[in-house]
Amino acid sequence: MNAVLVSGTGGPASLSIGEAPTPQVGPGEVLLKVIATAVNRADLMQRDGNYPPPPGASEILGLEASGAIATVADDVTGWRVGDHAMALLSGGGYAQYVAVPAAQLMPIPKGVDVVTAAAIPEVFLTAFLTLIRLAHLGPGEIALVHAGASGVGTAAIQIARAVGARAIATTRDRSRTAVPSDLGANVVVAHEARFAEQVRAMTDGHGADVVLDLIGAAYFPENVASCARGGRIVLTGLVAGRRTEADLGTLLSNNISVIGSTLRGRTLQEKSDLVRAFTDWALPRFADGTLVPVVDRVLPWQEVASAHERVGANDAVGKVVLRIDGE
Repeated sequence: MNAVLVSGTGGPASLSIGEAPTPQVGPGEVLLKVIATAVNRADLMQRDGNYPPPPGASEILGLEASGAIATVADDVTGWRVGDHAMALLSGGGYAQYVAVPAAQLMPIPKGVDVVTAAAIPEVFLTAFLTLIRLAHLGPGEIALVHAGASGVGTAAIQIARAVGARAIATTRDRSRTAVPSDLGANVVVAHEARFAEQVRAMTDGHGADVVLDLIGAAYFPENVASCARGGRIVLTGLVAGRRTEADLGTLLSNNISVIGSTLRGRTLQEKSDLVRAFTDWALPRFADGTLVPVVDRVLPWQEVASAHERVGANDAVGKVVLRIDGE
């Protein structure tokens, strides 16, 4: 099969399409013929040698895919050759075929085409995990979503609204406010990583009950200052650093919780449970239009370097999808 390979010292120029072994299907797995995948910031980090895959995972980039099932292991039930599906991956999506644990497959939602479906798994599962399963965001609460124009950000805004919460989204660029606003969020431009005062003003002094932080150290002091009493900060990204100073007294006096979370490194059982819960909760909401994957653009995988450049420059609003050529 063909796959996107990484060579050299990193950067988009290190990506090219070449030959790789076709994965073998193990117990509990299916072989997915990939029609599309999508670019995540984790792919850029792995490309540059800063985010190695978990033990046993494919070295090929790609944390999500959509396509048609080509092979089904003997012990797998509920899926047949030819079924279309979308999948959460630990790696391997930038290829013509990928082996997937059947428990990490999801039906493609009604009304969503198979290419667009590649933009769903990683970001919507991340947002569902952090907001609903970890932070227990509920009706009437306020969610502060950083990087509101990103893939995770656009998913999180929609999930917050779907549970009856109010979303406030931040962006570092005023030109990127339109989509978060169209999705129903109040938008704050976080100039020089300052946003707490604006969040307080927008909430009549209450603050955010849940903060979803994809940014990291640079935002942490303002996250604490933005939190309501009993607030929950969920940290799931470190693009702006990993070390910071915090006022621990504020955390204590306001009963603020800090939760760290990654998706890729979770166990197969954890991912299986998450995928099952998300499938039950989200598929009807995609079907009725409550949830919509936000796609910045679809590119042929021959333009993978351009796709990485766009994501790396923070120019994309929503997901950049790569359409994979078949054999």
